[in-house]
Amino acid sequence: MYRKNALAAGVAAALALGSLTVVATQSTAAPRLAAAADTSADRPGAGFRAMTADARREAIRTARRNAAATARELGLGPEERLVAKDVLVDAAGTRHVRYDRTYRRLPVLGGDLVVHLAKDGRITGSDLAHQGAIRIPGTTPKLTAAKASAKAVKHAKHVKHAKAASKDSTLVVYAVGKIPALAYRSTVTGEGDTGPASRQAVIVDATTGAPLDQYELHQSATGTGNGVTSGQVSIETTQTGSGYTLTDGAHGGTIVYDSYNSPQSNPRQNARAFSKTTNSWGNGTTSSRESAAVDASYGLAKTWDYYKNAFNRSGIRNDGRGAPAYVHVDTGLLNAFYDDNCFCMYFGDGSSQNGNTPVTALDVAGHEMSHGVTAATANLTYSGESGGLNEATSDIFGTMVEFSANNAGDPGDYLIGEKLNMPGGYMRRMDNPAADGRSLSCWNSNAGSADVHLSSGIANHFFYLAAEGTGAKTIGGRSHNGTTCNNDTFAGIGRDKAAAVWYRALSTYMTSSTNYAGARTATLQAAADLYGANSQERYLVSKAWAAVSVGTALPDPGNGTPTPDPTDPPTGNALANGGFEQGTSGWTQSDSIITNSSLQAARDGSWYAWMMGYGADAVESLSQSNIAVPSTGTPKLTFWLKVSTQESGSAAYDTLKVNVNGTTLATYSNASASAGYVQKTVDLSAYKGKTVKLEFAGTEDTYLSTIFLLDGIAIG
Repeated sequence: MYRKNALAAGVAAALALGSLTVVATQSTAAPRLAAAADTSADRPGAGFRAMTADARREAIRTARRNAAATARELGLGPEERLVAKDVLVDAAGTRHVRYDRTYRRLPVLGGDLVVHLAKDGRITGSDLAHQGAIRIPGTTPKLTAAKASAKAVKHAKHVKHAKAASKDSTLVVYAVGKIPALAYRSTVTGEGDTGPASRQAVIVDATTGAPLDQYELHQSATGTGNGVTSGQVSIETTQTGSGYTLTDGAHGGTIVYDSYNSPQSNPRQNARAFSKTTNSWGNGTTSSRESAAVDASYGLAKTWDYYKNAFNRSGIRNDGRGAPAYVHVDTGLLNAFYDDNCFCMYFGDGSSQNGNTPVTALDVAGHEMSHGVTAATANLTYSGESGGLNEATSDIFGTMVEFSANNAGDPGDYLIGEKLNMPGGYMRRMDNPAADGRSLSCWNSNAGSADVHLSSGIANHFFYLAAEGTGAKTIGGRSHNGTTCNNDTFAGIGRDKAAAVWYRALSTYMTSSTNYAGARTATLQAAADLYGANSQERYLVSKAWAAVSVGTALPDPGNGTPTPDPTDPPTGNALANGGFEQGTSGWTQSDSIITNSSLQAARDGSWYAWMMGYGADAVESLSQSNIAVPSTGTPKLTFWLKVSTQESGSAAYDTLKVNVNGTTLATYSNASASAGYVQKTVDLSAYKGKTVKLEFAGTEDTYLSTIFLLDGIAIG
């Protein structure tokens, strides 16, 4: 298993409108609205009350009668209307009313919202996909519907031989992101990824024809799969006009293809999508080509779920896009690999060495998909010590996926590929990597010269010890023994905490050239961020590194006052989540500022902070408190800033101020406009050794917009 083309650049994907995330909660103290008659009955164990058809219709009618008052209370504009879509009533009688929005009778894509009401009709809160009133210059398009259809056909990425009629282009307001725009929504049909009758929605700007968004129109279904290694499982499929395909609309449109034994040098040469008229796949043996595809589909879905549930990460690049996978690659291929150039994964059928068992086991799928996550974050170079860390990252998260899936036929353990019928019973093991006679369990000066699959054992060993501690134990029905390189004994912090430390280190602190010493520094910083600088978790992480011969253990915080770690550098990022790759973690925002929207680009990774850009009077704030400014050296704040504006001239109409403890240290404005991100530096010497609050405060005037994008914020 390996990652191909490790340094390839990533490509951003469009945001799927079909799975908008609620981005903010607005508490209100509204007057009471009319309450619907309570004709529902409790449904045990569900949390919501079952409603008769008549009761539901009456509840929606009440919501419609309240729509105008609700819109005013939420501060929507005079041209906006709310259209009641659904009502849920929970066991306490509180109601949750889902509305769509219109603007001058045009549908608003990304305008959906949920209003929460007490039993007496009083509004208690609301969740809006788009905050605030809709503002656009007008509703008269420059493009005709016919021209918009032609543009949509041209921009459609996943439909071949596309067709679109002008009647299919509908004028809408596109409000995904901060700045709404008048747009056309077109349905493009033709041969595509989901079969001969694929349908794709394409959104184009009604003024320029530029593409704003596109997504496949899936009709999801749940099929039954019988995999070679996963057993009988449920898998997500897509229903087409004539049957089903192995397209997982619930996980970013992940598609599994049959490579038809195309050569490894061109594994998509003969590829075709799996499709059939029934929704039952495979027979559990290699006599059916579908069986390996079931394993891959199931494993990739479970990997997606793990990253989403553990780290709120939506897919490999955190953009909601699924990567295609190809099974039955080459002949006799006992391998699997990820290719960042094509954003796809490949799985071989095994060889006589492992009884021709397809290399599609659950932890293997997690391993390959995690190579993509590494490419999208630290992008660890696939050679030397950084290459070993790259491989170990995939083993670590492939293992965590196996625990998370909780499949009785493949219980979680710390053996990699134990379901592949390998000689010796596994490909690698994390508790004692050197047991295979080749892998490294302890760091030495030659680790950078070893094959990355062998040097990965050092980090694998570290992770096992950090998670489980030392000593013999049975995990997943298999014997494990956490031996160390320094004969130390200690407890672990638990696998979930260890994984959280590794993910934060990977996504926040590691870079392409990080080596084992750097990984130790990164994980210690991550542990401090998550659990505290004097926490037992950070101490035990240091113990686990010392146990694999990387650095020395920190003083036990439970035995006296800790002293500074002599191997830690005096600088580092005192901020939490300075690159925003963990979403809003660590930050306080006045609006939906931290985002991974594809309407703008991050400098690094997928997430960034988007401030202002309304073209109207507005203020915003993004802040973080309790930041410990270093007490040595010359501390400074650095960050990357991109300014785009509709203003002209040097007058500062729209501003972004950098405030520390309420004092403005720097001001940027529309006059600071730049073609790309520019690194800014602010001296923090006056705050050396102090704990501070950092705030980015944005102000925009009535006319013309200015957008301030922030990324890579650090204090050190």
